Amino acid sequence: MRIVVLAPPEMAAEFKAKFADKEAGLQPVYLQKHGELPPHLEQTDVVFDFLLTENPEQLRVYAGYSHLTVFVNAVLVQLASVAAAQDFSCTLFGFNGLPTLFNRPVLEVSLLYAADEEELGTICKQLGTDILLVEDRVGMVTPRIICMIINEACYTVQEKTASSSHVDLSMKLGTNYPKGPFEWANQLGLQTVCKVLEAVYNDTREERYKICPLLKTKALKSETF
Repeated sequence: MRIVVLAPPEMAAEFKAKFADKEAGLQPVYLQKHGELPPHLEQTDVVFDFLLTENPEQLRVYAGYSHLTVFVNAVLVQLASVAAAQDFSCTLFGFNGLPTLFNRPVLEVSLLYAADEEELGTICKQLGTDILLVEDRVGMVTPRIICMIINEACYTVQEKTASSSHVDLSMKLGTNYPKGPFEWANQLGLQTVCKVLEAVYNDTREERYKICPLLKTKALKSETF
């Protein structure tokens, strides 16, 4: 299977780590940015595009390649809205391409069309990954939940109810979370967390996704907790 991976260096590394023991059957080509056209698309089977949601108009580069299956990092946008704005002929899936959340035993995926579910299963079996099929919504499931928890934890620290280290410890001991919310925030990147919250808030207008001022300030200063 020939794969083109459009990703920044850290996500290319996660892709390699996730599929490291399966690369004998894969032929990944890694690119760090969109060009006019990724090379040799006529010979490519699958594209993992971590970058497209920053520039949705780039979907046009896949026009005319009906044999392609393109996985789009669809955390910040609804897959249907990307598809509605562009002409394309490939098969399109959304996936969770956030740092630390891609390299997991399951690939979190959304469908544009329900009829494509069988094809998704076939491809992911070839890739050697289990899938978690989620609704096509901004924020998907895991990013939306984790970023909301991080935001609530930030309000707790901002109100001086507890320190960030105490919140992390409490969540790991009290709820058996693998990481505390501030550990998660630092690993995801505070700017990424803010982007997810902003996208989900704009989509839902639910108050729980309004960015905590403390989180926003630290993200603007490129700080960590």
